[in-house]
Amino acid sequence: MMIGLDANCVIYLIEKSPHWGPKVVARLAVARAAGDQLAVSDLSRAECLVGPFKSGDSTGLADFQRFFSSPTIRMLPIDPAVCEEAARLRARHNFKLPDAVNLAAAILHGCGLYLTNDAKLTRCTGIAVEVLA
Repeated sequence: MMIGLDANCVIYLIEKSPHWGPKVVARLAVARAAGDQLAVSDLSRAECLVGPFKSGDSTGLADFQRFFSSPTIRMLPIDPAVCEEAARLRARHNFKLPDAVNLAAAILHGCGLYLTNDAKLTRCTGIAVEVLA
């Protein structure tokens, strides 16, 4: 199964968040052990890079770039079909546009699960959404 990762999960992982980082590490270890593939949308990539660009953190930026270029991570492009599905999701569930785009990318690129820390996203019916516990 392919698992879409919300930007918050990637940020917790790369920045080693004391509370959430270990939870992401543990969940991704289970996914990898099961043979699941991890995926991140191009928009989530942009969201993750804002912090290092803003703070001038070249080490953090390199850590994110290494993660996104890893052969174990599939990058999900944002194309017109994703944009249209995002509009549907936003209209139906009143999601913020970035959340709708990321979910739409996961759905249209074949993810079976979307991992996030945002419980509001469980309203999405087009994909199973798992909230980090």
